[in-house]
Amino acid sequence: MDPMIATLAQELGRTEEQVANVVKLIDEGATIPFIARYRKELHGSMDDQLLRQLADRLQYLRNLEQRKQEVKSSVENQGKLTEEFAAAVDAAATLAEVEDLYRPYKQKRRTRATIAREKGLEPLARLLFDHGPAVDPGQAALPFVDPEKGVDTAEDALQGANDIIAEEISDNADIRKELRELYLRRGLLVSKAAQKEPEDSVYRLYYDFKTPVGKVQGYQVLAINRGEREEILKVSAELDTETAHVAVRRMTVPGAAAMDFVRSAADDAYDRLIQPSMEREIRNTLTDQANEGAIHMFALNLKPLLMQPPVKGKVTMGLDPGYRMGCKVAVVDGTGKVLDTTVVYPTHGERQKQECIAKLSALIRKYGVEHIAIGNGTASRETEQMTVELIRKVGNGVSYMIVSEAGASVYSASKLAAEEFPQFDVNLRSAVSIARRLQDPLAELVKIDPTAIGVGQYQHDMPQARLGETLDGVVEDCVNAVGVDANTASPSLLQRVSGLTAATAKNLVAYREENGAFTTRKQLLKVPKLGPKAFEQCAGFLRVPESKSVLDNTGVHPESYAAAEKLLAQCGYTLEDVKAGNLSELKEKAESIGLERLAELCGAGVPTLADIIKELMKPGRDPRDELPPPILRTDVMEAKDLKPGMELQGTVRNVIDFGVFVDIGVHQDGLVHISKLPRRVRHPSELLTVGDVVTVWVIEVDEKKKRISLTMKKPQ
Repeated sequence: MDPMIATLAQELGRTEEQVANVVKLIDEGATIPFIARYRKELHGSMDDQLLRQLADRLQYLRNLEQRKQEVKSSVENQGKLTEEFAAAVDAAATLAEVEDLYRPYKQKRRTRATIAREKGLEPLARLLFDHGPAVDPGQAALPFVDPEKGVDTAEDALQGANDIIAEEISDNADIRKELRELYLRRGLLVSKAAQKEPEDSVYRLYYDFKTPVGKVQGYQVLAINRGEREEILKVSAELDTETAHVAVRRMTVPGAAAMDFVRSAADDAYDRLIQPSMEREIRNTLTDQANEGAIHMFALNLKPLLMQPPVKGKVTMGLDPGYRMGCKVAVVDGTGKVLDTTVVYPTHGERQKQECIAKLSALIRKYGVEHIAIGNGTASRETEQMTVELIRKVGNGVSYMIVSEAGASVYSASKLAAEEFPQFDVNLRSAVSIARRLQDPLAELVKIDPTAIGVGQYQHDMPQARLGETLDGVVEDCVNAVGVDANTASPSLLQRVSGLTAATAKNLVAYREENGAFTTRKQLLKVPKLGPKAFEQCAGFLRVPESKSVLDNTGVHPESYAAAEKLLAQCGYTLEDVKAGNLSELKEKAESIGLERLAELCGAGVPTLADIIKELMKPGRDPRDELPPPILRTDVMEAKDLKPGMELQGTVRNVIDFGVFVDIGVHQDGLVHISKLPRRVRHPSELLTVGDVVTVWVIEVDEKKKRISLTMKKPQ
């Protein structure tokens, strides 16, 4: 078996056969959602997150293998490849280890050591390094004095020999590995204020900060890095010099007979060459780890945000608040189609506010508006207060919800928004987007670059390609988990479907506009550039509600239609029963026959059969409907209304390393610090996700600093 497969299997706790099957599917062009959903038998029902972890690690190991080959090839071209070196490279487990081994063979810029070699001092270095105390350095250096070569004295010769020995020690892979581990075990990350008398700032916690490298938190690393870039902080990664010297000497000149000259060269190697590069490396490692942690956190937060339950089929009014430019208004029907737009000015004085209420009341009555979505940006608080007055006036069960408008302005100014709403200006487009975010968060948020959605920390400091790639994966997983209506979905939503691209998504929309709605899944094969492979990948995720076959409106893949029909027959049902929703006892009947026996009779695996049963019992089901509905309000509170000990219901808006932010309906989200969660956890994500509805109690309100402290521990 391939060593790479064995490594992955061991790391992921899976069999080598399962891992090999996934690698084969990836190499054949299968997407992660397709593998996760429709190839469970081949990989033991790994979820999409574990499969993406496998794919990422596979890419790293392949890059590592490629680099190993490049290094061996380069050393061989220099005529220096030995069996020992090749074996050491093959055994290296990380790219850092490979680079350490390659270091002595790399083309270097002219260093003090290369200059010393040009002066013919390498034999002196060898003599002093290899023969230890048996040699007198001063006497040994005399034959190498040569003014024509720039070696005027014995001291010059010894300095050159020192430089050569120091560079060789610095290039030693074992020494670097030892020091790297020592830094991680005993090093300190230190930050200080760059100015003698620094001003108060968000970085004040780091004006005199010191913590072990092995214990520093990711958010601390990212905050310190940003403070350093803004020249507010000075940062270093420190290791006790004597500890480091002892480690280098022990590996260079072991034993009591160690010669002072080589000891001195070893100390010089650490101080001048190893320590600066090791500090950079440790800082880079901490940053990489912090970035990966933050990207993982961003992905964890994005998924529940995208999977928020939709408020389907309701006429909705979107309000994009503002001061100078007024509040932009859009009314959309239950499908998201724009019915009307206007601009009102509720913040320009009492008279204008009453005019605004009258105007919006007329729109609510005219179109039967049931819900109002308010963007949470500038002037949101004033707009919310006006909305409460409006609701009291019109009644009729109208409710409102504050909606995150993160990314709405990015979308409004985009080429995509211009194509979708050429008749509206940029501001009105964002009001439409806010209304639709309440109706179907996923369908609207897929139009926005995931990095602009704003559920994380320090997202602008992340490596953007890696962040984008990870978040795109989350969006893809969410879209495919929900399923997409082939006859109504936008190109933005369709291109996130497994197997489809931006081009095939546009072709699909063009085909249905030209030929009318799809009436079967098979028709998808008529879409230009959508071939058999793409059909295999996308068919199970595209729904066709207009089809005569009810299976076309489920998550059952066309390749399993025959199995689904056999299952129904074995349990005494027909496709008509699926349509009529008469399958409440299907699961019990299947279990009474025995899933393994039934799977054999139907020609499908047990995991696939279990998924088919779930789909047939609820055709066209939306997994988001099973989640707690969003909190819709009819009244408003302000921060001044909050009192310590007050109990409130709220919605988790963001989960970060040191706590969670909760929307409690007062415009300003409150912070539940990690220490105030119901039980002790290493990370808040172990307990909570974005969108969770929670009970909290007020600890303290600081109106001046706009801070609300909350707890999830019930007061005694």
